[in-house]
Amino acid sequence: MNIRRWWRRALLLFAVLGPGFVTASAGNDVGGIATYSAAGAKFGYIVLWTLVPLTVSLIVVQEMAGRMGAVTGQGLAGLIRENFGIRLTFFAMAALFFINTGITATEFAGIAAWAQIFHLSRYIVIPLATIVVFLLVLRLSNKIVERVFVIFSLIYLSYVVSGIQAKPDWGAVVHGTLVPTFSAEAGFLVTVVGLIGTTISPYMQFFLQSAVVDKGSGPRDLWSVRADIVVGSILGIVIAGFMIIANAATIHHAAIINHKPPLNIDTAQAVDFARALEPLAGDFAAKLFGFGILNAGLFTATVLPLATAFIICEAFGLEAAVDRRWHEAPFFYGLFAGGIVLGAGLVLLLPANELFQFTFYAQVMQGAVLPLELVLMLIIINRKRVMGKYVNTRTVNIIAWATAIIIGGLAIVYVAQSIFGGS
Repeated sequence: MNIRRWWRRALLLFAVLGPGFVTASAGNDVGGIATYSAAGAKFGYIVLWTLVPLTVSLIVVQEMAGRMGAVTGQGLAGLIRENFGIRLTFFAMAALFFINTGITATEFAGIAAWAQIFHLSRYIVIPLATIVVFLLVLRLSNKIVERVFVIFSLIYLSYVVSGIQAKPDWGAVVHGTLVPTFSAEAGFLVTVVGLIGTTISPYMQFFLQSAVVDKGSGPRDLWSVRADIVVGSILGIVIAGFMIIANAATIHHAAIINHKPPLNIDTAQAVDFARALEPLAGDFAAKLFGFGILNAGLFTATVLPLATAFIICEAFGLEAAVDRRWHEAPFFYGLFAGGIVLGAGLVLLLPANELFQFTFYAQVMQGAVLPLELVLMLIIINRKRVMGKYVNTRTVNIIAWATAIIIGGLAIVYVAQSIFGGS
């Protein structure tokens, strides 16, 4: 390939970067920041290896969603209804609404943490944020909202700089990345499940597939869809890795040299993790951290309830469009408003000292239900009457089924430990 042709393809690649990149950016939401930070602060570098198989699994799962969208021209919710009937679709959509409302609540929890950092009352800030979210959706194009917040998401690169400036033990970083290490400490298993849940969130597959369909991508565009997914996934994982490194090099390291126990996830507060940015921002670390979670919280609290309403309406063939009046699409607007109000209301009801724990364990819940979604996706994508020649290859099936089985096994073990009081 000559230089001119390579350059044209590179320009075309950057021109089509979209759904996969946006989805990866959405993955680094308040829950992601909380979970990656907690993992690094408590366990140091030894959790980094989990990101390697997670990268492979994320790319494979997202590629399946993108391919289904490009080949069928339908979102995942519509395919579930066509292939499994209305009853299973109802339960799947009810679960999706329940989970996504919980994740929306975690985004408002991040906004509440921002309010705490700036000494503001969450009982004032959360209602104001709710109004802002409504205005963003009803007054601005969803695509504009996505692009603006993705640009602001560049603040996450501060973790890369802070992680480097903290002078981590790079030998330990490489060892932690390449050598699987398991800890007998309480909370290690639940942290791994949380890392899975926040990295491959169930809603991301619905979001990505619908975005690919909305963009008008077809089978001929699969190379660009895949390139977008790979670039977005790797970028998201790299930033996640530096979130872990920054917290490991600062908070976890400080606990070791001071002969103190590592951070306790069940008593930690979001503001505790601002210290990971001190090598970069110094006294302004808390402010920078606060701005990061405010951006993440507003972005996902805006996009997620809207995407949830679209997905559920798609599943049942109901009217869904923000350019319709409320009486023309009552179910759509009811779902959208319900997700926001319930999410915000839950944060106002929770005690302030439980907001971080709620955010962390919401990611664990996502990890626990992810295998169910993966099984449905795998059944659909391997049906030739649906996908034609674009069914999964044997390699993709092996990776995807292994992902579902391993995650499902970890979730079962975690649930058993929780019930029987194990650590």
